[in-house]
Amino acid sequence: MRIRQLIGIILALGLLTSASSLAQDMNAPKAEEDAIGQTPPRLSFTKGEVSFWRPGAQDWSQAQINTPLAPGDQLYTGSQGNLEIQVGARAYVRGGANTQIALENQEPDFLQLKVSEGNASFDLRTVEPGRTVEVDTPNAAFTIEHAGYYRVDVAGDRTSFITRRGGEATVTSAGGEAVLIEPSEEVVIAGSESPQVTSYAAPQLDEWDKWNYARTDHLLDAVSARYVSPGMYGVSDLDPYGTWRNVPTYGAVWVPRGVPVGWSPYSTGSWMLDPYYGWTWVDTAPWGWAPYHYGRWAYVDGFWGWAPGPVVVRPAYAPALVAFLGGPSVSVGIGIGPLVGWVALGWGEPCVPWWGPTTFRHRAWWGGWAGPRVVNNVVINRTTVVNVQEINVYRNTTVRNAVVAVDQNHFGRGPIKSARVTQVDERNFHPIHTAPQVTATPASFVPRESRGIRPPEKVLERSVVATRPPHPRSETASGEERGAGPGRVPSPKPRIVSAPQQREAAPGLQRPPFGQSKVERRTNDRERPPVPPRMEGRQRPESVPGATPSVSPQMTRQQRELQATAPSPAKPQATIRQPEASHARQPAPQAVRPPAATPQPSGRPAEQMRAPGRALPGEPANRLSPNRTETRPQQKSMERKEPQQHPEARPEIAPENAPHQKQGK
Repeated sequence: MRIRQLIGIILALGLLTSASSLAQDMNAPKAEEDAIGQTPPRLSFTKGEVSFWRPGAQDWSQAQINTPLAPGDQLYTGSQGNLEIQVGARAYVRGGANTQIALENQEPDFLQLKVSEGNASFDLRTVEPGRTVEVDTPNAAFTIEHAGYYRVDVAGDRTSFITRRGGEATVTSAGGEAVLIEPSEEVVIAGSESPQVTSYAAPQLDEWDKWNYARTDHLLDAVSARYVSPGMYGVSDLDPYGTWRNVPTYGAVWVPRGVPVGWSPYSTGSWMLDPYYGWTWVDTAPWGWAPYHYGRWAYVDGFWGWAPGPVVVRPAYAPALVAFLGGPSVSVGIGIGPLVGWVALGWGEPCVPWWGPTTFRHRAWWGGWAGPRVVNNVVINRTTVVNVQEINVYRNTTVRNAVVAVDQNHFGRGPIKSARVTQVDERNFHPIHTAPQVTATPASFVPRESRGIRPPEKVLERSVVATRPPHPRSETASGEERGAGPGRVPSPKPRIVSAPQQREAAPGLQRPPFGQSKVERRTNDRERPPVPPRMEGRQRPESVPGATPSVSPQMTRQQRELQATAPSPAKPQATIRQPEASHARQPAPQAVRPPAATPQPSGRPAEQMRAPGRALPGEPANRLSPNRTETRPQQKSMERKEPQQHPEARPEIAPENAPHQKQGK
């Protein structure tokens, strides 16, 4: 009897162990599958001194726009620096001077960032249901689940957090107590061991806040949004640097302006190693995000054009949409070894992924593509099973200069411009259907080799409060390579606290009556703020910081309506909205589709801009009105000037009124 019982117990334990292992094996692929097509945060804007570091790099390097960020990446701004990270189609994180921001975690429903020093804004016009944004600081962790405008300032042993525009959050200090931060409120946490938490009415908007409001308004007012899928990043960057055309077969096509003769896609940038996506293309053009991670490229009537394809509900991100070419016998000239080549995928051609789980790699993939499927220049059915080894024809390889190649020893080691091989016989290349077999070096983890400024050691060694540990980074490189060189960055372990379970049930802070707080009595900036203009909807010249609005906030609704219907004297009128109450929840602002622009009275419309001696392909693309131009009212502060030459031949153009200095309270 005892033997039978013992055998039964052993069998039961074996079944439980097998079930547990099976559950873990099923959950691991599920997490990997969820990451397929997930758009990483991207560095969308820099000005002044901005440096970047990724685990595995030898040192801090100068940051490059269009860099996709991965958990473990860190950014730092100098005394004259600003940066912007796009974390959603309508969500931006910006850092001011002397600010360090790190990406700690990214999952489909959770985004975790760390602010160790400086001031940062989180302009979240939309937060998807079920998604959480966490901001970790040395004094507390802040949990955000609602759209709004948030600002965090970290200085020494003090952190302040402000909610605006109907936003609310939960603060969890090192003591583990979760407290609700209501709209239009400022919470100050002093100390880390025994933190003191106090609450005040949110102060009036300063120049940093106004610039953030205006810049987001400008970015969301993009003409190019008519032609691409919602949720695609980098759409506003297309407006000043290209023209939309309606081309037979391809539909809406974006044609870049100012590119030099002989230019081709994926020829002005670098290959960078990502912990999850592997080799990722980082382009140096100001518009170089959307056309290199979505859609396809087509060569029409002597012009390269980017075709996003039919609109889909949720576009899928790819680290690059190219076909890699090569072969062990390929060599050019004397002293040049094997080459690594690539070419932009043409209309409907599949991508063969070199990233993701093993069940996903090396298979034909049309993720996020709703157009026809083309294999070897033949349109196939969606149910057709494709053997990637039989894909041997890529249409763009027949276009002159379309195949880009570098010596294998230079692949993934900085910009390819100086390493590109110009005399290439495409007949010697063949698709390899895998990523280039190149050994990673510390230079593979940064988009450029220029040395960047390093944060102070006290900032690097500062621990933060968090509700979960940082994401375990993929071991893309060996341990020696990941910690090589003087740029090795200490990673202090965060102080883990329990995540708030029910935010709505969390107690709120007791704010002292206005004017009775000692802090408010001894500082002028705590006086009750005047009625601030609400810079929402379409950004117009009058709403740019520093301009005088032509509509008074004290006007009645009837007066504003009468003025809006009156003949326009010279300029469009700014839209002013009434301020929010200190504790009243306000709905998140919604994007306003720009009204039809007035045709230009003189000169050539933007839709009919032509290159010297050649007509652009197709017809002007316009889904709203055939006579509508693609221009918008000029905005001195937020508009970029029209490029006259290739972006690499000129410095990047940034908004003129971007604040440099860290704003004090």
